[in-house]
Amino acid sequence: MNMNFIEFAEKVIREENRPLTPKEIWEIGKSKEYDKELNSSGRTPWQTIGARLYVDIKDNPSTKFIKLKLEKTSFYLKELNDANKNITGEIPIKEEQKSKYKERDLHKYLSYFVYTYNSIYTKTIFHEESNKSKYSQWLHPDVVGVYFPIEKWESEILDISKDIGSIGIKLFSYEIKRELNFSNLRESYFQAVSNSSWANEGYLVAADIDTDEEFLQELKRLTNSFGIGIMRLDIEDPDSSEIMYPAKEKDIVDIETMNKIAQVNRNFKEFLKRIKSDLMTKEIRRKKISIGLLDSLLPAFSRTEARKVMGEKYIDGALCTECGACEKIFPYEAIKLGPKPIFDMNKCYGCWACYNHCPNKAIYTKKYRGIGHYPEPNSQLKEKLKV
Repeated sequence: MNMNFIEFAEKVIREENRPLTPKEIWEIGKSKEYDKELNSSGRTPWQTIGARLYVDIKDNPSTKFIKLKLEKTSFYLKELNDANKNITGEIPIKEEQKSKYKERDLHKYLSYFVYTYNSIYTKTIFHEESNKSKYSQWLHPDVVGVYFPIEKWESEILDISKDIGSIGIKLFSYEIKRELNFSNLRESYFQAVSNSSWANEGYLVAADIDTDEEFLQELKRLTNSFGIGIMRLDIEDPDSSEIMYPAKEKDIVDIETMNKIAQVNRNFKEFLKRIKSDLMTKEIRRKKISIGLLDSLLPAFSRTEARKVMGEKYIDGALCTECGACEKIFPYEAIKLGPKPIFDMNKCYGCWACYNHCPNKAIYTKKYRGIGHYPEPNSQLKEKLKV
């Protein structure tokens, strides 16, 4: 028997007999495999649950639900609330686990998402390295990004675009928070407004965004009014991250602010130098950018996460010579020859050693094939890849 989201929420809350956030409702229901009884789920089912419950409470006089203003907006059943004699909404709930990650840990997920789906190259800006670190959080964002047209435009078009003053690059500003709710919305949003005037597009990014309908409406209103977009990062499945509300693109950037940031922060200055260099050579220096991407992704990932990011490995039979180099170089005994390489994914830690050291580039993944091989990575990367 199929359920809708309202019935799904009622069943989970009744069985748990405690107030739950939309995300808790979804995760508990999924753990009990109730999601298989739903007509549909979509990419962010917990947001759909929150929206449906809010509308039901607002428009249905006979609604079974109440919304409680606890530490996080939660939903409960009226009859259970009355039975527990807690009409005020002060119902005991399990203590929420503190976030196991820091704000800066989210940078790798942002870098992966915007590079994979928007071809945007990113760089972290370290506030602590600014000359005036006391004010740096309002001056520059956590991460900056750039989109190049180099790979799509012919060389002659790039030359003409320089002559007419329209080189086609886009600059991006990202302010990152672990969570976003009514308690920190104003400060976070206007911090993003303050430090993104230099960019074509600015985004406020968070992993945990309140799904309360009123809150989402306020996010949408702020985006429409001030142009800063909202992005949600999914740390369990980075490919499911999403731009909830797109930023408004600006044709003119604030050069004065850009100059001021470059004066106080060397990371930002290096970012601008790199853009200029790649435009002059008409070539994105793939090797260094790719190392930078690995540098930001792999070290902070657990081994399981790193393996997931790398994904399945495959062998190009036409290129493989059965030389055994991958088996010899691989540090975790996850490759056996039979006679071509056979991968044991349970032992794979996503270190990319086999991919990097195959002399014929016969090993490839779903996302990378024949590019970005580094058999002799720089000393910093070697240190980072030590496990």
